[in-house]
Amino acid sequence: MAAPATARLLVSRREGRSSRGAVPSWCARQWALWSRTFAPLRPLDAPRGRATAWDASWPLRREPASVRRARRLVVAQLHDWAVDDLADDAELLVSELVTNVLRHTRGPLRLNLRLRRGRLLCEVEDTESAGPVRAVADPDAEGGRGTELIDMLAQAWGSTRTATGKTVWFELRCRGRGGAEQVRHR
Repeated sequence: MAAPATARLLVSRREGRSSRGAVPSWCARQWALWSRTFAPLRPLDAPRGRATAWDASWPLRREPASVRRARRLVVAQLHDWAVDDLADDAELLVSELVTNVLRHTRGPLRLNLRLRRGRLLCEVEDTESAGPVRAVADPDAEGGRGTELIDMLAQAWGSTRTATGKTVWFELRCRGRGGAEQVRHR
């Protein structure tokens, strides 16, 4: 119950109104930093949070059709954000991440996209805490080259442990003008 009261105090301070016993700005900053830690965890079978103009999140089922669904969601979202130049690379990399989650983990998974300052961040969350393992693929092997693909196409990528498991992510930079301009104007 303290969170809504703190939020009201923060809003009143921003609007120039002072209220008796208002939270000092240091406390407000600390609350903003730690509030996500104290908030209840959102299960992976639900979107990550409230959708915004530059954030998107979808829970995915544990079935092979989820790979195709993830590709379609990413392509459609990038089209909506007018950053179609990222669609081919993002589609391939998302397909790889979702396939790996389906092969190597159990439990629910979630796909998250975020566009900020001309950069696309894509995350796939799952309930397994162990990070991805780089494998050396035999030349005749049918698989095992996913991390090589991510290395070649992504600007950056990695894995982060979370309270519910881990998030494997990659970042792509917009090559065209659409994404960078659109992010600046909103």
